[in-house]
Amino acid sequence: MESKQIWTLDTNAIVWNVREGESHRDNYEMSGPYCDCIIGYGVDAGGMLILEHSYYFPTLRTIPNDTHATLAVIPEPQKLPVLLRNGREVREFPTRFRLDGTLTVESRTDAGVWIKRQFFPASNARCGLETVQIMAEQAAVLTVAQPQTVTLGYTLGTKGVYVSRAEHTAAEQICLLPGDSYTYTVAISADIGSEKPPMPLASAELEARRVRIGALCDRALVLDTGIAELDTMVRFAKLRAGESIFETLTGKYHSPGGRTYYAAVWCNDQVEYAGPHFAMTGDATAIEASMNAYRAYVPYMADNYAPIPSSVIAEGLDIWNGAGDRGDAAMYLYGASLFALYLGDRKVAEELYAPIRWCAEYCHRQRIPEGVICSDTDELERRIPTDGYANLSTSSLCYGGLITAAKLAESLGDSDTASLYRSRAADLKQAMDAYFAENLHGFDTYRYSRGFDTLRSWICLPLCVGISDRAAGTVDAMLSQYLWTEEGMLSCELSDDNRDSTIWDRSTLYGFKAAFLAGQGDRIMPQLRRYCRKRLLCDRVPYAVEAYPEGGKRHLSGESALFVRLFTEGLLGIQPEGLGSFSFIPRIPEGMPHIYLSELRIAGACWQLRVEQDQWNALRDGEVVASGKTDGFRVTLHK
Repeated sequence: MESKQIWTLDTNAIVWNVREGESHRDNYEMSGPYCDCIIGYGVDAGGMLILEHSYYFPTLRTIPNDTHATLAVIPEPQKLPVLLRNGREVREFPTRFRLDGTLTVESRTDAGVWIKRQFFPASNARCGLETVQIMAEQAAVLTVAQPQTVTLGYTLGTKGVYVSRAEHTAAEQICLLPGDSYTYTVAISADIGSEKPPMPLASAELEARRVRIGALCDRALVLDTGIAELDTMVRFAKLRAGESIFETLTGKYHSPGGRTYYAAVWCNDQVEYAGPHFAMTGDATAIEASMNAYRAYVPYMADNYAPIPSSVIAEGLDIWNGAGDRGDAAMYLYGASLFALYLGDRKVAEELYAPIRWCAEYCHRQRIPEGVICSDTDELERRIPTDGYANLSTSSLCYGGLITAAKLAESLGDSDTASLYRSRAADLKQAMDAYFAENLHGFDTYRYSRGFDTLRSWICLPLCVGISDRAAGTVDAMLSQYLWTEEGMLSCELSDDNRDSTIWDRSTLYGFKAAFLAGQGDRIMPQLRRYCRKRLLCDRVPYAVEAYPEGGKRHLSGESALFVRLFTEGLLGIQPEGLGSFSFIPRIPEGMPHIYLSELRIAGACWQLRVEQDQWNALRDGEVVASGKTDGFRVTLHK
């Protein structure tokens, strides 16, 4: 069933113009360096405004200081400033919602005034902000029920007692004549003990938020395909991927967010997904956060080659390894090699080369007699069974990592290691074909692990890392009734042994990338457009989600990085060839007018790729350096 469209596209935004009798609710996550805000919003059956405030403070660690030990402040509505007229609460009936990196709500009321609320995180304080503008149609006298500072609670944490507060700047009584306007600020903050910094100036904080949005969205990886819903969702994805970076005791950490994952890094979300994307943005903050993620694992790469942890948590002070070896070294090998090559910085490459080589050796030591790579599980951590011995995900990522690490070794003058990794990759590819290749439901594709002979969404991974032997059958299987749904690919086809209809967007996004790389762009485009329409304009917007029904479709940030990469690495086929070179595939799927990608930072330069129906050209630092026919053949470009 086709999802109902609720939102419409606007300039760099989406808008919900509320229709009479329409009810709906959702939430929107926005991140600053010290505070993550998730604002629930909507309209109830009576047309009244729904607002739910949730604020998370990653550096205020609670006890026990585990993965989920971020201070959460969810104020009760009666503790927030409430507007009254003649002693009765003013009722708000929203007419318009707008998402553009901030959340804006416009409402008519039963008090002769209009109210416009705008929500956003502070840029340099443990604080979430809301500006409230009141516009009078007729004379009105309003009062604010709460004092200007209300203590919301006390929480004992690792750094002392945390005090959370709600503050506002409204006068106790607001007198308005027709046409008058009055604006005040509401701030929800949390601090340690007796600390109480002044309330930030909302206008300055909003400007800082706009500057950060511009840096992430307008000055990095600017995509123009001529298809508005695709281009707009890429813009939103760059924001969600790049905003979720938090200041911690050990530096900037990119973290997934979503109410629970803060001040920590994971081998999949940060190392494999986000890092390679950030390298292509050139954003200094994001690159610093990625370097901190890669460095966080180095102390655990010991000479005895024990598994590295799945995540480094609690501001870098602890680890979580509850799922055992998820193939984390393969994730690191693949993600760090891509990051180093995309960045094109020799000093960074030399620093990361040692941990990359450690991960390559660890994976080599994890080979089973059949030649594929052993791991306890994959990143889904046994949510869907595997044999606990060897799975397609770990071997695929190891293969991709070896190929990319060989290019890095060659760039650093280590030709012996480059040859070794290419030889190991060739052996692994042959072993994967013997161990995983299978005909399932008539599709020439892969099984996920031994004894697991039902289709699974991760069959797309070999295509993503350059193994195309079973491309046609794999894409057929992905798009078949066994896997593809309105929500994307099922993690595993339904069967007598599995009745779990969970989807994870991360594998769906890898699936889109795989189809493009397999030359199936014409075929995958209808599904991609439907996916973007659903995620951007329907009931849960405006980002890729983590999982469904598990996780409540949280907007974790790593999925948004993967969304952008399906265009850079999938649609355009971008891949690194060395520290000073990369390649791409000039081709355009049916129904796409053109592909213009500007502000691409790769191989130590700023590039613009312009692919038209018949002709393409590449600009380096503003100068045309290469051109040719749009024929679908891979082209290599040099710094």
